[in-house]
Amino acid sequence: MGAATMIALTSDALGPVEGYALRRVAVPEPAEGEVRLRIEAVALGYVDSLMAAGGYQHKPTPPYVPGAEIVGVVDRVGANTFGVEIGARVASWQLIAGGGLAEFALAPARSLIRVPDALASAAAASMLLDHLTGWYALFDRGGLRAGESVLVLGAGGGIGSAAVQLAANSGARVIAAAATPAKRDYALELGAEAAIDYRAADWRDDLRRILGGGVDVVVDPVGGASLEPAFRSLAKGGRHLVLGFAAGTIPSLPANLPLLKNAALIGVDARYLFESDPDRAMRIWNALFVQAVDGRLRPRPLQEYTLGQAPQALAALGKRDTLRKIVVVAD
Repeated sequence: MGAATMIALTSDALGPVEGYALRRVAVPEPAEGEVRLRIEAVALGYVDSLMAAGGYQHKPTPPYVPGAEIVGVVDRVGANTFGVEIGARVASWQLIAGGGLAEFALAPARSLIRVPDALASAAAASMLLDHLTGWYALFDRGGLRAGESVLVLGAGGGIGSAAVQLAANSGARVIAAAATPAKRDYALELGAEAAIDYRAADWRDDLRRILGGGVDVVVDPVGGASLEPAFRSLAKGGRHLVLGFAAGTIPSLPANLPLLKNAALIGVDARYLFESDPDRAMRIWNALFVQAVDGRLRPRPLQEYTLGQAPQALAALGKRDTLRKIVVVAD
């Protein structure tokens, strides 16, 4: 009898999404300390397209199956793997390994987060990276306090919309900056006090009118041309949190500005948190799932595809004008 096989979206070389196709591959067997998940949902984001193309700073080894934000049911455990129940519904973030766009995937037992029964698998998957990053940025790296003001750039995106909710829930004054009316309206629904168009020439004037001065914290997953004017909008002692460069360009900042503002430019790398302090990451994920269940957090609206539509889902990551999080669910 031959080895069991499964469907997976894969490629023998990192490159354009058009090079990935659905194929039959061997079902993986868990090694010591690993479990095998029967995948129920995998969320996709910008980093997945970078990983698939070989454009991320850490490159996976082909053949590669994209998809890192995984929710599934434990169906097999490796040797000497304890404390994991067959049938448990769990989440796992597999940034480098990927593997989510398949029927089954392996995960280290230590990486598993229990998913509450009341939280749908697709919603849980959609929160793994965006909400972890937003929490880590605001509270661990930014030291946000109740009553402070927060400017969220790219507020209609995954990280931005998570940051809007988390900051508003903490008692901060949130100003959402987004490029389209629909995204600004969405940010207001999530708890922002006001929303501005950061592509407008006078957006900093709008920000000053709303706050009556500078902003305490900037959440910036955008980069590009907006970084310097946003940093210039900080109040004394402000913190500008750099989360990524969705604008496509990595900007520079005159070194005198942090001195003049007595302000800080702070990098935020959720991967570093996960690798250096996994217990902290687990506590954050558990808190996020609890808040989603009790209604304090709204997972992003979803655009669902089935595994059979995985090529279309991966290609859709290039369309940056949507409010929806792309999630692939089991057929």
